[in-house]
Amino acid sequence: MANLTQQGHLILTVIGDDKPGLVEELATAISAHGGNWLESSMAHLSGKFAGIVEVAVPADRIPELRTALSKLIGLKVSAEAGTQKSAPHLPTIGRRLTLNLVGHDRIGIVREVSQVLARHAVNVEDLHTRTASAPMSAEILFHCEAELTAAPDFDARALKAALEQLSDDLMVDINLGEQL
Repeated sequence: MANLTQQGHLILTVIGDDKPGLVEELATAISAHGGNWLESSMAHLSGKFAGIVEVAVPADRIPELRTALSKLIGLKVSAEAGTQKSAPHLPTIGRRLTLNLVGHDRIGIVREVSQVLARHAVNVEDLHTRTASAPMSAEILFHCEAELTAAPDFDARALKAALEQLSDDLMVDINLGEQL
């Protein structure tokens, strides 16, 4: 017999002081209200635990799940309604690109790269950044990896040229690739 319960989707943003058991507390609250943990990205940042989670939950249980999440001790949880279930296995319409950047850390790198991407109507779908010491010196390097999408007819040469110009200005290495 098919499940006739209408499913809702929530996007949760979570932050709290990092300590063991936070993910378990969150997962317990979600499953106790019939929620299914679909996708997430979580990290330890500057002593804090931060994450984003997509859950599917019976629509009639969303209010009680929101209440339960608001009562979690040590976690601040914000819940926004999602429009539909994520479908990572469905093909993305358009072109899929990857961007890798490494350079000396300084204020404004993400802003400048994202401005170039926006001017070329390229969407950032996944972004990971970090800083680390350079292998042969004490200098701090900024690392960025991104998955991007663009319209099927976008001008890849123009984007590469703009990124190369930016690379010269920022003194960073930028690599743009296309996923098939």
